[in-house]
Amino acid sequence: MAIGPSCPSLASLTSVDLTFRAELFEWRGPAPHHWLRLPPAACEEIAAEAAETTYGWGAIPVQVQVGDTLWETSLLPRDGGFVLPVKQAVRTREQIDLGDTVTVSLSVAPRHGRAANGTGRTG
Repeated sequence: MAIGPSCPSLASLTSVDLTFRAELFEWRGPAPHHWLRLPPAACEEIAAEAAETTYGWGAIPVQVQVGDTLWETSLLPRDGGFVLPVKQAVRTREQIDLGDTVTVSLSVAPRHGRAANGTGRTG
């Protein structure tokens, strides 16, 4: 995960640009992680782009900004919607704890053959 400084504009990434608020929760499955659940309206917009952007398992590559932290990750399908993983480095930098509600700016970021870390071709 590349974590960078604030991005002045996410609008140039794709036709889907969303801003929403969501509460951080923890899922204690086989690989515990912290997540933000996208609201239904945001899920509808993402779903409209999903066929063109998914790279498998319904995962949708995105560029995300919370506070001053900008990073690339993937939305994952869950319970008919999408969830956004929030790694420890982001939570620490932005001082986000379980139960906190945060503002998220998100743009679908098709990888166009880039590796998951954005550094090279997949094929």
